[in-house]
Amino acid sequence: MKITSAVLLLLLCVQLSFAQIGAQNQQFVRVNSKIVVLKNVRIIDGTGAEARENQTIVLIGDRIGSITPAASIPAGAEVLDLTGYTVLPGLVGMHNHLFYPMGGNPPIYSNMAISFPRLYLALGVTTIRTTGSVAPYTDLETKRLIDNGRVLGPRMHITAPYLEGKGAFTPVMHQLTGVEDARRMVNFWADQGATSFKAYMNITRDELRATVEEAHKRKLKVTGHLCSVTYKEAAEIGIDNLEHGLLASTDFVADKKPDQCPQGGSASLLNLDVNSAAAQETIKTLVEKKVAITSTLPVFEASAPIAQTGIGASSAVLNPRMLNTMSTDARVRYLTNRARIPANAPSVQLVKKSMEFERAFVKAGGLLVTGLDPTGNGGVVAGFGDLRGVELLVEAGFTPVEAIRIATLNGAILLSEDSRIGSVTSGKFADLIIVKGNPAATIADMNNVEIVFKNGIGYDTEKLIQSVQGLVGIR
Repeated sequence: MKITSAVLLLLLCVQLSFAQIGAQNQQFVRVNSKIVVLKNVRIIDGTGAEARENQTIVLIGDRIGSITPAASIPAGAEVLDLTGYTVLPGLVGMHNHLFYPMGGNPPIYSNMAISFPRLYLALGVTTIRTTGSVAPYTDLETKRLIDNGRVLGPRMHITAPYLEGKGAFTPVMHQLTGVEDARRMVNFWADQGATSFKAYMNITRDELRATVEEAHKRKLKVTGHLCSVTYKEAAEIGIDNLEHGLLASTDFVADKKPDQCPQGGSASLLNLDVNSAAAQETIKTLVEKKVAITSTLPVFEASAPIAQTGIGASSAVLNPRMLNTMSTDARVRYLTNRARIPANAPSVQLVKKSMEFERAFVKAGGLLVTGLDPTGNGGVVAGFGDLRGVELLVEAGFTPVEAIRIATLNGAILLSEDSRIGSVTSGKFADLIIVKGNPAATIADMNNVEIVFKNGIGYDTEKLIQSVQGLVGIR
């Protein structure tokens, strides 16, 4: 192997943290060498480019070294012959909570700080944004433990507690008392280590404006799951991101009143023509104001009638591997919720409408990212939902390599982390997914994850999944 100056520099600068992993977690490590060679592998690099066949990737410490069609093997390297396998960049989950619904009326949510980090990592999600927190100190401490190697999980970008107005549907959310309260929350949680903020359904325009102003002063970003504020209003205020594709938009409700979450939001979307002047004007505003959209199709699919084909198919929402990770109570609660979904529920039509909107948004030049949102009726679980999200983007009409870019590089761009993660590129962190098969041809092959590299260490997917059987819904 010819050692280039860049590769030599990586050899000389292997970070000490590469080898620092807690003894209790060694059982999950499948590959841990200073130099690793992945040979005879197909690469889908995350940029949207076509797959490249018969490649050799050299990992040096926690970084990607060389990527060539063929290469000799450096002395002392650990070699993996990956004929028949594909390497992809680690997924960047942009709506990936650590919490999970526990039922109740009003509903309660609990953090899954043991099961979810392992499941995200096991299934290839190497970076997440928590996108709203109900236990912020737990999230911050979990991030610290992961960074220190004591806990296994993805890189974490912590979103502060929800910035919700009056009328919160769950007691786990603080209700803002006004503009100054919004400003205080932003600055307090930024001081604690939060790197983004999430506006919620009943926030007022003035509270949102104060949130955006304070966050932007600190070079931090704001996203929103909105209702009382329309997408166009939020874009004009300066929000950076909007969650749930089209499905949180109230822009098209005929009698929408300022600062109020209206009735009839879903009906307005079912009747919306995405090619209409009103919809296209909204898309144009979002693109011009550089507002990214987060697709969260899995959480809506989970609420679709099981009898309907395509979206809501039983193979996705009743995945046995996913169900086995749930506690008995969580599984019964989810299956009971599923059984109560009316056969004529409009979930499928709404998901398809959001798919159409997301395609139009990207066609217009918008930045689309994705995340699973493990809330709803409990049928969306860390990792499993992320992989399903990529499949659903393909069902939406994106090509497999386009969908993979949305789930990888686009998220890294929104996080301003694209110089370090998001694509299979020399010099970036060795955050990689090894899957059996060819997702560029058959997107369902994304589910065949066997090894996930984070920081150049390869983790055994099946061992990680087995370690949390029955824990989702408990811890």
